[in-house]
Amino acid sequence: MAGRWRRVLGWGAVVALFFVVQGFLNRDMASGPAPAIEGRFLDGSQASLDSLRGRPALVYFWASWCPICGTMEDKIGSLARDHAVLTVAYQSGDASEVARHVAERRLDWRVVPDPDGANGGRYGIRGVPAFFVLGPDGTIRSRSVGFTPEWMLRLRLWLAAG
Repeated sequence: MAGRWRRVLGWGAVVALFFVVQGFLNRDMASGPAPAIEGRFLDGSQASLDSLRGRPALVYFWASWCPICGTMEDKIGSLARDHAVLTVAYQSGDASEVARHVAERRLDWRVVPDPDGANGGRYGIRGVPAFFVLGPDGTIRSRSVGFTPEWMLRLRLWLAAG
């Protein structure tokens, strides 16, 4: 019986530590109305959050040099087939470098290059991957940094719809 309680307490400590770390990493991330995303998509069209209004949406900051972001690629592709998703290639080079990476990885998302990190700065990110779930009114409903399971992102998008 004592061994069982030790395991429960151990897992409780792990969960508590996870939330403490998330709180620390998220402390400077944007909240309230989503800051503007400035720049152009790889196809040359102007990036804007206005196209996301009226439905829950995901703003996803990633980087070509980020190994965790690489593990998220299929999940983001799946989400983008079902939800409004805008991705930002944070400090991953200019448009041609990002386009080359997107082509090599066969990513079919809309991407805004952020070579100098200005968009990431407006969102207060400290690392990638970073996720912002927006409500239909354009306000940030949830935010997180680091690996996030697809089911968790889908749940957050579903909750943002309400």
